Amino acid sequence: MRYRRLGPSGLFVSELCLGTMTFGGSEGMWGQIGQLGQAEVDGLVGSALEAGINFIDTANVYAGGESERLLGQSLKNLAVPREDVVIATKVLGPMGAGVNARGASRYHIMDQCKASLARLQLDHIDLYQIHGFDPATPIVETLEALDTLVRQGHVRYLGLSNWAAWQIVRAVGIAEARRLAPILSLQAYYTLAGRDLEREIVPMLKETGIGLMVWSPLAGGFLSGKYDREGKAADGRRASFDFPPIDKDRAHDAIEAMRGMAEARGCSVAQIALAWLLHQEVVTSVIIGAKRADQLTDNIGATKVELSADELARLDAVTRLPAEYPGWMLERQGEYRSQS
Repeated sequence: MRYRRLGPSGLFVSELCLGTMTFGGSEGMWGQIGQLGQAEVDGLVGSALEAGINFIDTANVYAGGESERLLGQSLKNLAVPREDVVIATKVLGPMGAGVNARGASRYHIMDQCKASLARLQLDHIDLYQIHGFDPATPIVETLEALDTLVRQGHVRYLGLSNWAAWQIVRAVGIAEARRLAPILSLQAYYTLAGRDLEREIVPMLKETGIGLMVWSPLAGGFLSGKYDREGKAADGRRASFDFPPIDKDRAHDAIEAMRGMAEARGCSVAQIALAWLLHQEVVTSVIIGAKRADQLTDNIGATKVELSADELARLDAVTRLPAEYPGWMLERQGEYRSQS
C-alpha cells in the first residue's frame, strides 16, 4: 500500500480508502446498496487496516447515520489506535424533517458535526466534507462555519464533494482572502466509464493542488466485468440501483480492452479498472466499498497491478471524451505557448 499527501497538506492517506455506503442499510436505497451488520463491518474494517488502508470515508446520510455508528463501534471493537486512522465524513443531506435539518448552512453544519462525532465516538473528525453544493446558502457562510469547527478542534481538515470547478475555485478564493481554513480535497466520480471530470475539474485540481478522492471507481459495479452488452448479470447492485449513469457502450468497449489485460496477468477486470485510476496523476485516493470480504480483497489487489504505457494508451483511446468547446480551442491556441 502506498501513501499520498492529501492535497497541499502534510497528511498522508492510503491510495485506497475504505468506503462505508454498504454499512447498515435496512430499506429503500440504502438497503439496496448494502445491509451489513456490526460483525460484517468489523471484518471489513479489520481486513482493510491489515492491508495497510489508513483512510476510511463515511457520511451522516449513509443509512440515516447508521453507517457512522457502525464504523465508530468497529474502531472500538477492534481497539484501533486513533492515530492509526484518518476518518472522513460528510454533511449536507436531510437528517430530519425540519426545514433546517439539511444543507450547508452554519446551523446544519454545526449541529451535524456534533451528531457525527457522537455516532463515530470520536473527539475529532480528520476530514470533514461538504457533500454537495447548496444553492440556498452563501459559500462564505459555509466556509466560515467550517473554519469555526477547525479552530475549535472538532475538525482537522476540510474537503468538498460533487462541486463544479467554478464553485470550488470560488470557495478557494474566499478562503484565501478571508484567511479561513483551506479546502484540501474534492471527492468526485471518476472512472473509465465516466471521464467528464477531465473537462474542467482535473485542470482545476492540477492548478490548485487540491487532492482527488474518487467515489464509485467501478461505476456502481459496472466495470467489474460481470455485465454483458444487454446489462444482464448474475447479481450486482445495478440490477436494482442503476447508478451512477454511464455511457454503457463506451464502458463495454473499456471492459473488452481490460479483459485481455486481466487475463494476461491472472487478475480481475475490476483490478485493471482500479489500477487505471491509481495511474492517474491527479488521483490521491480511490474509495472502495464492499459487501463481502472477497470483494474487498480483490479490490486491494489493484495496488499491485502496473499498467504499461501502451496499455494506458489503449484504455485512453477507447474511453476518451469527445472534444468540446472551449477545450479544443484552448488546446489549439495554447499549443504555441506550451512549446516555447
